[in-house]
Amino acid sequence: MIKYYIILIIMTLLGSVASFFLKKASSSKTIWKLIQNVNIYLGGFLYLTSALLNIYILKYLDYSVVLPMTAITYIWTLVISYNFLKEKVSKRNILGVFLIIGGVILLVI
Repeated sequence: MIKYYIILIIMTLLGSVASFFLKKASSSKTIWKLIQNVNIYLGGFLYLTSALLNIYILKYLDYSVVLPMTAITYIWTLVISYNFLKEKVSKRNILGVFLIIGGVILLVI
């Protein structure tokens, strides 16, 4: 059973990394440049992979567990945006992360 939770965590990480690549692609000035930007394809591929893992996980874990646990994506997004996009992290963001972690722990227990 633990392997499905590990896959779920990987799924959330892939979704967050996908968003990162799409954010990078958003700097394209024109539609033509966007189409040529490799980041849009990396982001799309990672989103597709994440969605397929989500479907796979739903075969083994309850929907009432999987959907709330996808909130882990917000934690990954905060870490990625801080480390790679140099975005500021507020105390409210950090409090939100701790609340998400607490909620996930309550779901898993």
